[in-house]
Amino acid sequence: MMESCNCIEPQWPADDLLMKYQYISDFFIALAYFSIPLELIYFVKKSAVFPYRWVLVQFGAFIVLCGATHLINLWTFTIHTRTVAIVMTTAKVLTAVVSCATALMLVHIIPDLLSVKTRELFLKNKAAELDREMGLIRTQEETGRHVRMLTHEIRSTLDRHTILKTTLVELGRTLGLEECALWMPTRTGLELQLSYTLRQQNPVGYTVPINLPVINHVFSSNRAVKISSNCPVARLRPHAAKYMPGAVVAIRVPLLNLSNFQIYDWPEVSTRSYALMVLMLPSDSARQWHVHELELVEVVADQVAVALSHAAILEESMRARDQLMEQNVALDMARREAETAIHARNDFLAVMNHEMRTPMHAIIALSSLMQETDLTAEQRLMVETILKSSNLLATLVNDVLDLSRLEDGSFQLEISTFNLHSLFREVLNLIKPVASVKKLSLTLHFASDLPVHAIGDEKRLMQILLNVVGNAVKFTKEGSISITVVVVKPESFRDIRFPDFLPVPSDSHFYLRVQVKDSGSGINPQDIPKLFTKFAQNQTLGTKNPVGSGLGLAICKRFVNLMEGHIWIESEGIGKGCTVTFIVKLGIADRPNEFKLPYKPKASVNHGSTNISGLKVLVMDDNGVSRSATKGLLIHLGCDVTTVSSSEECLRVVSLEHKVVFMDVCAGLDGYELAVRIQEKFTKRQDRPLIVALTGNTNKLTKENCLRAGVNGVVLKPVSVEKMNGVLTELLERRFVFETI
Repeated sequence: MMESCNCIEPQWPADDLLMKYQYISDFFIALAYFSIPLELIYFVKKSAVFPYRWVLVQFGAFIVLCGATHLINLWTFTIHTRTVAIVMTTAKVLTAVVSCATALMLVHIIPDLLSVKTRELFLKNKAAELDREMGLIRTQEETGRHVRMLTHEIRSTLDRHTILKTTLVELGRTLGLEECALWMPTRTGLELQLSYTLRQQNPVGYTVPINLPVINHVFSSNRAVKISSNCPVARLRPHAAKYMPGAVVAIRVPLLNLSNFQIYDWPEVSTRSYALMVLMLPSDSARQWHVHELELVEVVADQVAVALSHAAILEESMRARDQLMEQNVALDMARREAETAIHARNDFLAVMNHEMRTPMHAIIALSSLMQETDLTAEQRLMVETILKSSNLLATLVNDVLDLSRLEDGSFQLEISTFNLHSLFREVLNLIKPVASVKKLSLTLHFASDLPVHAIGDEKRLMQILLNVVGNAVKFTKEGSISITVVVVKPESFRDIRFPDFLPVPSDSHFYLRVQVKDSGSGINPQDIPKLFTKFAQNQTLGTKNPVGSGLGLAICKRFVNLMEGHIWIESEGIGKGCTVTFIVKLGIADRPNEFKLPYKPKASVNHGSTNISGLKVLVMDDNGVSRSATKGLLIHLGCDVTTVSSSEECLRVVSLEHKVVFMDVCAGLDGYELAVRIQEKFTKRQDRPLIVALTGNTNKLTKENCLRAGVNGVVLKPVSVEKMNGVLTELLERRFVFETI
């Protein structure tokens, strides 16, 4: 190489210049090459995470060798020695080896470096995405906080006006709104009315048609919709020429079928079930609606709808409660008025009962006394007519009182043990005289298993029988009347005509079935249901004029119902007779270990064996007519009678000679106290007179008060001669006599 340099021919002056440039360039290249390794060494020292340090060392060696070759090359531009050539060759060989090794190594390293770069980019993208998600989360948290705050404020009350006004205020404060308004549908459903505003710039009551395209567009979407600030519903405040109106959104607020609640001034029937909420950002600002703000508006609209539904339900319930309270007050007032009317009616009936029985007592007593005198046939007929009319009047009074007590629920059955066979025979004996006059055949049939004694209300059962059999005799001109009495098994009585009557089997009770069949005038089948109605009278061909008050069967039906039974009538028509059947529930009297009232057989009173002639009797009655009638009856029976008109006079007059004291328990407020004081006056029991209460009151309380006062007997007015004779006879023989009230 040195030789080749010695053989170089002299260069042109330009070539010398080029050689100088190359010389200078090699010097700077060598300098640059030597500086790069120093920088790499600094990088390797400072970097703790770079994974390819040995590659950098190898690359640094390559650069140093390259720099060395360029540095050595400086001596080759002039005549140089063989040593320089050898060093130059060695440096170039080493540079070639190192450069090839570095190139081959980079082939394997570059893919790894590229993958690291990819992961780095991926991580950067993920980090950026996480930053965005964190921003969204923070935005959602902020939105959620606002929603919770708004929901709390909205639902803090159930007054719909407060709810809507609070919604506008809180939305305006949270979102920094310039204006917020709520449009409600009118009653007709054809317009939207401006009902609430935030700033109150526009007059409330302004209306716009509901069929505007922008309104239809908002109503058709469940999201907040951006609308033009120039549309009618967005013109919430006047715009100055120098200001640009803010962005406006509108959202529908579901009323949740609010028309079903019929809240006063809200739409009763509306074609739209939405209200419209309009929100406006501040004017002349570049601010636009963000997604999270729109979401906040949508959530608040739903919450307002729920709160409004709750408020509507509350208002409806409060109105219903007020109506119910008014109804309760009205019902309570009506109940009190009804109770007052019932008490007034009962008081009236009690007074009328006593006041009517008092003159009836005089009429019947004096008429019965007149019967005992010598009368002409015409006079006797008149007296008998008076007695019959008086008895009918007494029966009518009894029926009215019974019906009154049955209707107000104060009537109670008097349960006792009685002779069932004797009861039917007594009814038969009472009816036979009338049947004999009309030449009617009257028969009574007992079933073989009919018990002799039973437990029930003897008087009411007899009243039912007398009424039913009496009607049969009344409406039968000729023929026969049969009474059949049997015990019916509950399981055998399943009549489809009476689905409501279902007898219940029991070991302590039995069902008595009584059938009264006559061959009388009959009844139209369509008229049968009317017979059990109060004051309904049967008018048949045989009786052109109605007979009776129309209370008998109505009372019988109620008595039968109280006895857990049933009564019905069958007839094939006019002139074909009639059949009345009733079933009542009675107790079995001969069961052991069963609580029942003891059976007291009626004493057979022998009027001839008891001498009442000369009996000293004291009569106390504040009514002069009634007092005179009672005195006349007793005198007719041979008694020595003293009369007084007051309780004080009675206490003063009564003595050991008086064996019986008849007193009217309604004579003064101390009527019952009089009986107690009479007994206190006579310390020895055998010296006390027998006290009998003459009363016109048929209530049970009268009997209980008499028993409590120690009275020996209670007799219901009116009283005839025969009745007074029986009362005195039974009183003297048994020392007590209580007529069933």
